[in-house]
Amino acid sequence: MSSKAKGNLLVGLQFLLLGFLILLPEGNSWETPLVFVPVANIMTLLAFIILLVSAINLGRSLTANPVPLEKAQLKTTGMYSLVRHPIYLAIVLLAIGRVAISESFLVLLVGVLLVVLISIKARFEDQLLLKHYEGYAAYAAKVGRMIPGIGRIR
Repeated sequence: MSSKAKGNLLVGLQFLLLGFLILLPEGNSWETPLVFVPVANIMTLLAFIILLVSAINLGRSLTANPVPLEKAQLKTTGMYSLVRHPIYLAIVLLAIGRVAISESFLVLLVGVLLVVLISIKARFEDQLLLKHYEGYAAYAAKVGRMIPGIGRIR
């Protein structure tokens, strides 16, 4: 399977899981502690801010597919100076926030699957970026994958 095809598969699965995460109804599998609601709302707001700032920072290099565009430039400033994959971080924050207040085991399952998929997608993208950009190895050795300082490539 080509990198582009694998990337398209990962993107398709990502949007499918995001759709389920958004559209699945609330449950009654547990009682959400009241403090979770404002925390989940803050996480969601933070996720949208990270998503917006990161997308603006990428500019014309932005693509949902992990395969880098031919003329794309490596971004290491802004959000990308803190983590290599801030858009994936935003998706994970959205998933955690949704699961935290869903009271649904089905939403929890979809959230876990989405986080696992995003982790796989980020690792796959790292492999492609290592081949595409000469300076990516040095950058990845200094900057964490989705959490500052965690997931650096040695």
